[in-house]
Amino acid sequence: MSQIFDSRVCGLGEGPLWHPIREQLFWFDITGKRLLSQLGGKALEWSFKEHVSAAGWVSRARLLIASETALFLFDLETGASKPLCALEADKPANRSNDGRADPYGGFWIGTMGKSAENGAGAIYRYYRGLLTPLYENLSIPNAICFSPDGAQAYFTDTVTGCVQRVALDAQGWPTGAPEVFLDLRADGLAPDGAVVDRLGNIWIAQWGAARVACYDAAGRFVSAVAMPAPHTTCPAFGGADLRTLFCTSATQGLSEAAIGSAPDSGKVFREGMQIMGQYEHQVIIDPAIMEGLS
Repeated sequence: MSQIFDSRVCGLGEGPLWHPIREQLFWFDITGKRLLSQLGGKALEWSFKEHVSAAGWVSRARLLIASETALFLFDLETGASKPLCALEADKPANRSNDGRADPYGGFWIGTMGKSAENGAGAIYRYYRGLLTPLYENLSIPNAICFSPDGAQAYFTDTVTGCVQRVALDAQGWPTGAPEVFLDLRADGLAPDGAVVDRLGNIWIAQWGAARVACYDAAGRFVSAVAMPAPHTTCPAFGGADLRTLFCTSATQGLSEAAIGSAPDSGKVFREGMQIMGQYEHQVIIDPAIMEGLS
C-alpha cells in the first residue's frame, strides 16, 4: 500500500504537477479552490476566488493555471497573476477539470459542468496565445497525457469507461478522429487522470477502485498500485529521479461510512517505482505576455 505524502484532506484533489526545475510537487483541491504544495517538509497553500484544477509550468516561478473562467499566469513567489484568455467564462455552470502541457509547448484543458451534467464539457488546446476547442459534448474529460515521442495524445470522458487515443501532427494538433485505446466497461472501471511513463506505458487513476493501473502502449494491463483511498483521481511521476509515483484523491462522492473505512481519502500518496516517468513539458508563453505580471 502506498504511503501518505501529504496529509491535508482535499474534497477533490486533482492536477498533480512535478515541477522539474523546482523539484516540487503542486496539486489542487478543486472544491476547496486551493493550490497546494510542499517544500522542504513545509506545507504551502494558495487560495483563489473560484475553482482551479490544473497547471503547467512556464518558468521556475510561474505556472499557467486553469480556473473555471480563465487560463492565467501565476507567480509562485509573489502571488501575482495575469489573465491569458477566457475559458468558458460565459458558462457559469461549468468549471475546468483535468489538463496537461503537451510536448509542443501547448496546454490541453478539459471543462465540465459543476454537477457533471451530461455533455456540458469540452477539451481545448491553448497554443501560442490562442485557445482552440478540440472536442465537445463531453461530460467528465480526464486522462489528458502524451506519448514520449509526442506522436499520440490520450484522453477520456470518464462516464464512457473508454480511453481515447489520437495522432498528433508536427505542431501537436490532432489529426484524424480519436479511436478507442482502452475499453474498461467490461471491468466496471472509471478512468480518471492519467500520465505516461518514459517507456510509453499509461498510468491511470481509476475512480472508485482505490488504485492506479498501468497499461502498455498496446492497451494490455501490466500492473496496479493500490492506494488507501477509493477515489483516486490523478497520478504524476516525480522525485529527483522521476521514480516516485504520486497520486491525488478525493472525499467527494463518499458517504461518512465510506470515509470512516478509508480515513486517508482526500490525501496525496506516493509510491517508489522501478520505472521512470517523463518530465512535464514546459508551456511556451510569448515573453511579451510574461511582462507586467501583476
